[in-house]
Amino acid sequence: MRKKMKILYRIYQLFIAAPIILVATILTAVVVVIGCTFGNGHFWGYWPGKIWSRVIVHTLLLPVRVEGREKLSKKQSYVFVANHQGAFDIFLIYGFLGRNFKWMMKHELRQIPLVGLACQAAHHIFVDKRSAGKLRATYEQARQTLRDGMSLVVFPEGSRTIDGKMTAFQRGAFLLADEMQLPVVPLTINGSFNVKPRTKDYYWVFWHPMTLTIHEPIMPIGQGNENVRQAMSLSKEAIAEALDEEYRTQGV
Repeated sequence: MRKKMKILYRIYQLFIAAPIILVATILTAVVVVIGCTFGNGHFWGYWPGKIWSRVIVHTLLLPVRVEGREKLSKKQSYVFVANHQGAFDIFLIYGFLGRNFKWMMKHELRQIPLVGLACQAAHHIFVDKRSAGKLRATYEQARQTLRDGMSLVVFPEGSRTIDGKMTAFQRGAFLLADEMQLPVVPLTINGSFNVKPRTKDYYWVFWHPMTLTIHEPIMPIGQGNENVRQAMSLSKEAIAEALDEEYRTQGV
């Protein structure tokens, strides 16, 4: 029975879900580019992407549960940090976090047809490490985004996990939060690795529930290295504790 359901789900993906997702992606990219060019970039850079993400998740029949939205204040900017289980982390956060924000993402994603153009128009932040000058420009854009009252979403691991387990964090997001004296909010993602593992069946999605857990904001305790270390440590601890047992790693 399980094998038959897997076959039926792949047929559904190929003939129903894929065409819907393709059309939705093209329309969303066009709307974002036009909207951000002629209208409010904060509005058009967020809402079409939010709807697009929900369309993708619902079209693929993936159940989603969100926990902890009540912990966020509508008037506060945050630096959100999340574990990076897989490609569907994007759709889970964009579609279901419930906050307007800008992504910090790898500069290579700029090359994705239409999607990269839409992300650029929406002023999402491409982290470019090819030179010290480009990296400084990346962080200056992030600072300006936070000064404008927006929030940021960062994957401090830098790239998707290979085995579902969380890897070491980089300091960039926490340094920004420290400099701007903003709270850091850890996000735990569960299920995304099961939906789309990094190294398995590139063309297919696997049915699996996903959960987004929003943790208590970590407020600054001052400014400087101690604050950065505490925010990193508490973030890793919160995210790790909420991970499914099979993906927990000691000593990260």
